[in-house]
Amino acid sequence: MITAQLPPARPTLGTWVFALLSLPFLYTFWVPNVPGVEISPLGRAMGTLAWALAVLPGLWPRVRRYADLAAALLAVLPWVYQVRYYEELVNRAVIPTDWDMSMSFTVMILVLGLVSRLLGPIMPSLVLVFLTYNMYGHLVPGPFQGAKNGIDLILGKSYNETEAGIYGLITGVSAKYIVYFTILSGLIGTLGLGKVVANIALSMVGRTPQTPGRVTGIASVFMGMFSGSGAADTQFVAALTKPLYERANYDRMTAAGLVATAGTIALITPPVLGSIAFVMVEILQISYLWVVIMALGPMLLYLMGILAYNEFYTRKAKLPPVGAEGHLGRNYALRYSTIFLPILLIVVMLFLGTEVATAVYLALLAFVLIAYLDPTLRPAALQEAMQSPAYRVGLPLGIGLMLLGAFLPVLLGWNLGKIPVLPVTLAVVGLWVGTFFYPAAASGQLRGVLRPIAQGLVEGFRQLIPIGSAIVAANMIFGMMVITGLPAKFSIFLGQVSGESLLLATLVTAVFSLILGMGVPPTATYVLTASLTAPAIIKIAAANFQGYGLEPQQALLAATLATHMFLFYYAVLADVTPPVALSGYAAASVFKTNPILTGVYAARVALAKYIIGFFFLLSFTGTGLLILPVLQSLPGLEGWLIILERFFFTGVAILFLAAATVGYTRRPLRRWESWVMGLLALALFYPYPNLWMAFIPFGLGLLFFLRKEKDSAPQAAD
Repeated sequence: MITAQLPPARPTLGTWVFALLSLPFLYTFWVPNVPGVEISPLGRAMGTLAWALAVLPGLWPRVRRYADLAAALLAVLPWVYQVRYYEELVNRAVIPTDWDMSMSFTVMILVLGLVSRLLGPIMPSLVLVFLTYNMYGHLVPGPFQGAKNGIDLILGKSYNETEAGIYGLITGVSAKYIVYFTILSGLIGTLGLGKVVANIALSMVGRTPQTPGRVTGIASVFMGMFSGSGAADTQFVAALTKPLYERANYDRMTAAGLVATAGTIALITPPVLGSIAFVMVEILQISYLWVVIMALGPMLLYLMGILAYNEFYTRKAKLPPVGAEGHLGRNYALRYSTIFLPILLIVVMLFLGTEVATAVYLALLAFVLIAYLDPTLRPAALQEAMQSPAYRVGLPLGIGLMLLGAFLPVLLGWNLGKIPVLPVTLAVVGLWVGTFFYPAAASGQLRGVLRPIAQGLVEGFRQLIPIGSAIVAANMIFGMMVITGLPAKFSIFLGQVSGESLLLATLVTAVFSLILGMGVPPTATYVLTASLTAPAIIKIAAANFQGYGLEPQQALLAATLATHMFLFYYAVLADVTPPVALSGYAAASVFKTNPILTGVYAARVALAKYIIGFFFLLSFTGTGLLILPVLQSLPGLEGWLIILERFFFTGVAILFLAAATVGYTRRPLRRWESWVMGLLALALFYPYPNLWMAFIPFGLGLLFFLRKEKDSAPQAAD
């Protein structure tokens, strides 16, 4: 229904490729590739109709609106069928009936059509490549030759299985985690808290030439705590900071590159990480808090790279100081610091072992409560209603209902569990009803009071649809790989190509991830790379880590965590890597720059972001940047020394590399000096077995900071 409201897009080469790749799937549905499989004419007709509704509107955009409405109605049939025959479908996953196969084909092709409309044709085309490989893999020569899987097996398992099917492990992440965070993000936007968060960042940095870049970095981190959407945060921060960049005379391309790079940080900012984190939790069966802790170090180093580049750039360009408006001082940050309390609540509850869904749900209640209690944040309709005489009744009524809701379940002796969610919910809702809703209803303002909450829910689900559809498509690929055993083949291939070298294996995987991420969303990129490359890298890394004296199980755990964080990190980087960089396009739309060139500048800004990921995987000491793998194997002082040493030298390496990229330390650098600084930075990134070896490039790099430019005073402000 939502896609029917989108403007029709012209057919592209990718659209035609998607249509052509769908033909083998349609043909095999009509003419099964194994004997004994029959599909009724009516079932074939339904599947063909689904194919036409999913594929053809991309080639003839004029019919898309009507086709999308028809596709939405047709998609109800497979759902009803599955609800009615759920147990029977699970029991006959590998021996489906003809209608099982028809329903499976219908829902699969409709999902691919939806993904094509929302995210472009590359992702669904990739799914179709894996589907074709499953059906005709026996025709592929060489080490990747597969088995000939019948269309009945593929359709049966995809539709009926609870692990590898279309509704399997990865798809379950959407229902279990992501829906809560997308609703949280939607509510924050409709409650108007995003602007407050941005102003807090602006109030913290003062009046300096570096203010625009600093605000960009800090605001992106703050927004990342709430949303976990790279492109959306880029768009918001770009619109906020563009006037600052213009007043400070930043080069427009550099400004767009800074914003595009910083916006992507949302995907690795705790506690609301991107959807990749939830998929990782399900795949590895670990605590979400583990992922939060491991993401903290890369996020801080990523931010440091942005700020360091901004610092050296503004000093070299001698830009004038700019700052916030007069009312945005430190008192502003203190005044509105309460909006971070729900985020703190999430962190504390995760630390206590609470379910993610419970923590985020309670944070949702807290956000609405804070926004409605603050007279400068609450909706105008509510502010007017609370000035009416009805509020004199509403306030005591709200307090009474709050106390009743808090104590009634206790008095009734209900089992409240470890976290008393029900009493808290009843108490908050009671306070809302009495204090806010009653005065609003009495003064005819109830609709205006409820509108931000309703709009937040709608916007949250609207954000969920493209994310959820991409995850379903990724689950389809995951299911196809389970059937073919392709991950094992790819692991053997990767081991042969790398010669069991961890450096080469990670390099090949990083390049593969970045290329894949140019057309596939980060979550799907992570799923694919984790399925195909993780087993081989973990095996090599675990053998490498045992050289540090770790027990086999310790080495395996550290290697597993580091490998998946490495894949997570590089899947995120694809969002900012040209030529297809979503954050780059978002920044370019605001700064009116060339999107491809913006992506190039974004890649240059914080160049260290492409290097950090390698070095928390290449050795056991390098995993100190992730904190948890080291502390799990070496708790106590020894583990913390490794962590502190890695963060110190990596931080210095980031500074050196930023200076080399800009060509400035305390003075402009000659070209050869920039190259030497870059090489010294690389030498500092490497986690040496002997701590003292890192002091050699450290000392040599400091020599370039000794001499100061003669005239380095910034220009006066306008």
